Amino acid sequence: MISDFEMRISDCKNRTEAKHGLRSDFGDRAKVMSNKSSDEFPYRFSIDLKSALRNLKSAIVTGAMVFALCSSAEAQQPKKIPRIGFLGNSTAALEENLIGPFREGLRDLGYVEGKNIVIEWRWAEGKYERFPSLIVELIASKVDLIVTAGTPATQAYQKARTSIPLVMVAVGDPVGTGIVASLNRPGGNITGLTSISPELEGKRIELLREVIPKLSHIAVLWNPKNAFHTIENKEVEAAAAALRMKVLYLGVEAQEQIGNAFAQILKERPGALLVLADRVFLHNRVLIMDFAAKHRLPGVYAYVELVEAGGLMSYGPNYADMHRRAATYVDKILKGTKPADLPVEAPIKFELVINLKAAKQIGVTVPPLVLYRADKVIK
Repeated sequence: MISDFEMRISDCKNRTEAKHGLRSDFGDRAKVMSNKSSDEFPYRFSIDLKSALRNLKSAIVTGAMVFALCSSAEAQQPKKIPRIGFLGNSTAALEENLIGPFREGLRDLGYVEGKNIVIEWRWAEGKYERFPSLIVELIASKVDLIVTAGTPATQAYQKARTSIPLVMVAVGDPVGTGIVASLNRPGGNITGLTSISPELEGKRIELLREVIPKLSHIAVLWNPKNAFHTIENKEVEAAAAALRMKVLYLGVEAQEQIGNAFAQILKERPGALLVLADRVFLHNRVLIMDFAAKHRLPGVYAYVELVEAGGLMSYGPNYADMHRRAATYVDKILKGTKPADLPVEAPIKFELVINLKAAKQIGVTVPPLVLYRADKVIK
């Protein structure tokens, strides 16, 4: 009878261990009980069975607690913080008016730099030849996407042949320069905002003629390294021909060449200056505007920053707002949208800014009709 019972206890032990992974001392206790009297046996069996049930219950509860703790630990694992690269053309100080709105746009979407997003800043300091190495640095830092401003930086990204998504800002003609297939369906890994507008340079030249009715000769600062400037120069040529103006083209690729351009202006004596949109000129705006003020040379510029530095007029899209809008592209791509599915955004509003203080300094009177159209007047 005892032997049969031992067999049952052993079978119970094996099945319990197999099902719950528990260690049981049923067999040992059964052996002890085999040495006891039959009167004592039922009582001890009852106690050992209750003890086993308590152990089983305890094991189940413990397992449930461990599972809950593991699940909680997995739920509390920190999410991957997105890392973006920003490739700037100039310096952080000179482009604060642009990166400030970009940061504001990110904050409006819930991103706080250093908390739930990391920005790797890289600055070319007005030297476009630095773009390739800076892009290599951003790729090595394993950014999730890259933000660039202007055509040269965007084309440098293309040459890097990386699959990292790119958000471009203020690229002149992304279709004409081969950056995207079309504005509505950009394709590939690039999207963002363009500053393109038909006949924009023509409108700037017309403004100069309105302010200086007898103007017949203008100088144009452009950058041969900027692919879009080749397209813009054709617009300049057409507008100048229609207004019977002579054009002095001054190609400037770096700060070191600006002095040569100044020498040509002093030699040829044009009546006004047109500066195309390029970060080399934005980076050196104080140098250029000091020259214009000293030689009483009126001008119209692509960037409002040149007017704030002492220039006469600027006409173009709001570049600060473009950088703010770029944050929406960053957000959508980080959330899974493919750049190819995000149409390139073109500017809707263009702003005319006039500096009356500069006009007085160089002896120019701005006609009331032109002044009336200004979005901002600096006095």
